[in-house]
Amino acid sequence: MKVTLKNLPQSQIELFVELSIEEFKPFAIKAAQKISKQIKIDGFRPGYAPYNLVKSKIGEMTILEEASRIGIARVIDKAIVDNIKQQIIGQPQIKITKLAPDNPLEFKIVVSLLPEIKVGPYKDLQIKKQVATVEDKESEATLNQLREMRVVEKISTKPAVSGNKVLVNIQMYLDNVPVEGGQSNDTAIIIGKDYIVPGFDKHLLETKKDDIKTFKLPYPEDHYMKNLAGKLVDFKVVIKEVYERNLPELNDDFAKNFGLKKMDELKKNITKSIEQEKQRDLDQKCEIAILDKILEKSKSEDLPEDLVNHEADGMMHEFKANITRQGGNFNDYLLSVKTTPDKLMLDMLPQAVKRVKSALIIQKIAEIEKIDVLSEEVEIKRQELLTQYKGNKNVEDRISQPEYSSHLRTILINQKVMEKLRDWNLV
Repeated sequence: MKVTLKNLPQSQIELFVELSIEEFKPFAIKAAQKISKQIKIDGFRPGYAPYNLVKSKIGEMTILEEASRIGIARVIDKAIVDNIKQQIIGQPQIKITKLAPDNPLEFKIVVSLLPEIKVGPYKDLQIKKQVATVEDKESEATLNQLREMRVVEKISTKPAVSGNKVLVNIQMYLDNVPVEGGQSNDTAIIIGKDYIVPGFDKHLLETKKDDIKTFKLPYPEDHYMKNLAGKLVDFKVVIKEVYERNLPELNDDFAKNFGLKKMDELKKNITKSIEQEKQRDLDQKCEIAILDKILEKSKSEDLPEDLVNHEADGMMHEFKANITRQGGNFNDYLLSVKTTPDKLMLDMLPQAVKRVKSALIIQKIAEIEKIDVLSEEVEIKRQELLTQYKGNKNVEDRISQPEYSSHLRTILINQKVMEKLRDWNLV
């Protein structure tokens, strides 16, 4: 096997591979045997017909195409390992350049390399540490959410009042034209709480089952559906049912639902939980500030396109999930901002580049500072995840795979590096 290397832009290397006629011949024989198992040749059992008979039956190029697949799969790892010492990322790209009878097999392999990065100063950056505080109204809001989880509801025949739940079907119109995606059925509205459009719930006061209400309301200026933002929208609402809602009192009996004896204990636990969550958010902002500062003074080779695209794909997935969590629809969003998935992906590329470079910086600092994790730490983390996702067969199977250890190891090393960066740089 003859291999020639060529350096390409964006941290890529091209390998030109040639298998001589003699080296390629065994793969052609294997291909003919494989194909002969799938076709009928009189006088021969499947898989035992001579090469020339198989060739005359299906044509030699069909055999050679299968032989190239078998041969490339057999030699590609050796070609890469023997000739490239740098760390490879992503999947190799393969292109056959010569495939003909009585000729060598020639093909190209393009691989992306983990780019080298020269890390700028990463200690004593003097980033101000932020400390989370919790206001009473935040704790009260969480307590009210816990009350809502234990609400008792029953159908009411009385006109709806503040605090009632009203089950409705909604139709929306803009300039007398139905809004695409503006219809919803069996939507629960709590009177006294805003529903997308402020003031919507007030129009349901005094309604009863089977009533129909029509009214106009302006959509919020900052709504993600730009075709509706700031517009006066017509609503037609059919009342399907009205429910009375009885919320439990906030007392010691309520606290016992959460394994606590006193209401004060529950309030303290809630405040602590909110504080921890807010502190995590603030720590994350500080980490971003630290990495941004390091990025300013760092230099890297050109990033492989597939590495950046992979990161952008992940960002797109996060973006779609965020829209869904907010009750929106991704396609509706695209229509509202008059864009396409491809254009949106293009807009994400600069941030994807930044995220990739940040990951490279973390990896390089781990190498410089000799930050690593023990196999025991990886296994402890695996068991934690298995406990967390117990009962989810697909996730359990993925976590249990041996190759998942590498993923966990990377996560744990990254966490240790970020912990060190906080220690070195926050004041």
